[in-house]
Amino acid sequence: MAIFKLHTPFTPAGDQPTAIKALSKGLSQGLHHQTLLGVTGSGKTYTVANVIANFDKPTLVMAPNKTLAAQLVQEYREFFPENAVHYFVSYYDYYQPEAYIAHSDTYIEKEAMINAEIDRLRHAATQALLTRRDVIIVASVSAIYGLGSPEQYEKMHIKIVVGDKLSRAQLVRKLVGIYFTRTNADVMPGHFRAIGNSVEVMPVNEKVLYRIVFDEVGHTSVIDTLDAVSRARVGTPTSLFIFPAKHFVTSVEERERALTSIRTELDEQLAKLKREGKDLEVERLKRRTLHDISLIREIGYTTGIENYSRHFDGRAQDEPPYTLLSYFPHTKDGRADFLTVIDESHVTVPQIGGMYAGDRSRKNVLIEYGFRLPSARDNRPLQFDEFEDRIGQVLYTSATPGHYEREHSIQPMGQIVEQVIRPTGLLDPELSVHGVVGTGDYGGQVADFIDETQKVIANNGRILATTLTKVMAEDLTNFLKKRGIKAAYLHSDVKTIDRITILTKFRKGVFDVLVGVNLLREGLDLPEVELIGILDADKEGFLRSETSLIQTMGRASRNVNGRVLLYADVMTGSLTRAIEETNRRRTIQLAYNKKHGITPKTIHKEIHDIAQSLRSEHEKTISSLLTIDAELYKKAPKKFLKEKYARMKAAVMALDFETAAIIRDELALLEGDESLKKKQIRRR
Repeated sequence: MAIFKLHTPFTPAGDQPTAIKALSKGLSQGLHHQTLLGVTGSGKTYTVANVIANFDKPTLVMAPNKTLAAQLVQEYREFFPENAVHYFVSYYDYYQPEAYIAHSDTYIEKEAMINAEIDRLRHAATQALLTRRDVIIVASVSAIYGLGSPEQYEKMHIKIVVGDKLSRAQLVRKLVGIYFTRTNADVMPGHFRAIGNSVEVMPVNEKVLYRIVFDEVGHTSVIDTLDAVSRARVGTPTSLFIFPAKHFVTSVEERERALTSIRTELDEQLAKLKREGKDLEVERLKRRTLHDISLIREIGYTTGIENYSRHFDGRAQDEPPYTLLSYFPHTKDGRADFLTVIDESHVTVPQIGGMYAGDRSRKNVLIEYGFRLPSARDNRPLQFDEFEDRIGQVLYTSATPGHYEREHSIQPMGQIVEQVIRPTGLLDPELSVHGVVGTGDYGGQVADFIDETQKVIANNGRILATTLTKVMAEDLTNFLKKRGIKAAYLHSDVKTIDRITILTKFRKGVFDVLVGVNLLREGLDLPEVELIGILDADKEGFLRSETSLIQTMGRASRNVNGRVLLYADVMTGSLTRAIEETNRRRTIQLAYNKKHGITPKTIHKEIHDIAQSLRSEHEKTISSLLTIDAELYKKAPKKFLKEKYARMKAAVMALDFETAAIIRDELALLEGDESLKKKQIRRR
C-alpha cells in the first residue's frame, strides 16, 4: 500500500507527463543521478511531487536558502496534506562562530541568537523520521552539519502510560535528564512545571500542553492534552512519548565514558603544547576544558558542548559526524533507503561542497592557540564525498544545471530530462536592453526603471529590481519611497521569518517593488511580477553570470505580461548567452502554443502566509485577539481597557500567567506602547 497520497486538482500537462514517467522509470531502474532541467514556471515541484508519490520512500529535499525552503514546505504540504512534511534549517537568527585572529591576538567568542520556533520545527522533523516513513523533509545546507546520535536521541525518550508505576518526582528527574527546563511561569516548548499532584509539560516539537496527574500510590492516573492558550482539555491519551529537548543527549553512563575520554585527550594535548613551549596555550586550554568538564558532569551541558561530540558519540578521529541524513532510514547493509531531491542544484551542490574547508580552517587556529581540543575538528559539516556516500538515489532540479549534475547524469548511469514546455502556455519574458549611463540622481538606469515601474503599478502589477550590493538595494529602496513608490528590500541581513513575511506582503500588494541582491532568483514563485529590472547587467561576475541572469529573468515567466529590462552599455558573454537561451525557450513554447491552440494565461496562485507556521502561538493569539477587539476598543476605549485590565489581574491572581501575558501584550499594542511594539517585532 502506498504511503504517500498525492492531492492535486489538476493532471500533468505540457512536458510534465513525459518527465514524470522518465524520472520514475529511472528510479525503478536504480539510476543514481538524474537531472530535471525544467524552466521556471514549468511546474518542477509538481513533477517532483508525482515522482515522490511513485517512488514512495521518505524524501529529503535540499534547498539553497531558508526562504525557498519555506516556500517548498508550503507547496509539498498542499500536495501531501495527509503525510508528514517538515522544515529543517539552521535555527540561528544570528550566528557569530567562535574564532581567533592571531595577528591581533583577538578572541571572538561564539555568539548566537536561536529562533525557538525553528528549533521546534527541527525537532518535529527528526521525530517524524524516527516514528514514520511517509516523511518529506525540506532542508537547507544545515542538513550536513553535526546533529547528535539518532540512536541516543531515540533511546533517551520518556514513555508515559496511564496506570504505569511512575511518581511525580521520578518524572521530574527524567525530564531534567533529557534537558527539559523547570519553570513556575509559562510552559513553553522544552519546559515543564510541577503543580500539586500533576506535572505540565510541553514537548519541544509541539504546541500543546500535556498534564500528567499522579495518584497517591505513585501511578500515572490521567494524561490530559490541553490547548496551550485556553487550557481547555482537547484529549485524554492513554500514553505519551516525550523526546529530548536537545539533539545532543547522552545517558549518565555514556557521559562518564565521554568525560574520561575528554580528560585523556586533554592530557595528551597539554603534553604536546608543553613540548612546543606554549605555556600560555597550556594554561588557556587546561582552564577552559576543566571548566567544561565540571559543567557537563554537574548539569549535563555546557556552551559549546558540540565541540566534544566525537567523545559523546564514540566516534574515531576524523570520522564523520551524525547529521540529519543519519535520521533517515537505511537498509540492513547500511545503504540509504530514501530519495534525495536537490532543488536549484546549480547553487545547492556547490554550497554543500564549500562548507567543510572554511570550518576546518577556523578550527585549526583555535586548536593551535589552545582554545579547543583537536577533537573540535570533528564537530563539522560533512565533506562532499561523505555527503555523496550517505545519500541514495538523487534527483537534481534546475533551469540551469551545473557541470557536476550534467557530468553525473550521463547515460547509461543517469539521465537528463528536459521540461521546457509550460502547461500554462506562458512564455519566457520579453527582453530589452537599456543603457546604464544617463542623467538623474542615480543615473540613467534608475530614472528609466522608475518610468517603467510606474506604468506597471498603474496596471496593478509587481516589480522586482536586482542590484549588486546590499547598500545599493537599501539606497534604491529609499529612493523609490521618496518618489512615492511602495518599496521594500530583501537581502541576507533580513531575518528568516521577516523575509517570508516581506514576500507575502509583496504578493498581496502591500509593496509594489521588491529590491534585492541575490535572493530574488532561484525558485521564488511570484506570479504577480510583470517587470524585472536588472541593474548593471553588464558587470560580468557571479551576480551577472549566465546562470544568474537566466534565473533572475525567470521570475517574470509566470505572468503573461512578463518583461525584463537589462541595463547594460556592453554586451558581455554571459549577457549574450542568457538572452540567446531565453529566446530559444520562448520560441519552443510559442510553437507548442500554436500547435495546440493555447492562449497563455497568468498563473493565479493562492497567497499563503508561510511565515504564519513559523510564528509562536503567543503571537498568533495576540493577532487574532486584536482583530476581534479592535472595534470594541474604538467604540468605548476607557470601558474596554478597564475590563481588560481587570481580566489581566484576575489571570495573575489565578496564577494563569500565560493568559495575563497575552492580555498585557494586546493592551500595549492597542495603547500604542512603542517599546513593546519593538519587542514584538524583535521576537518575530
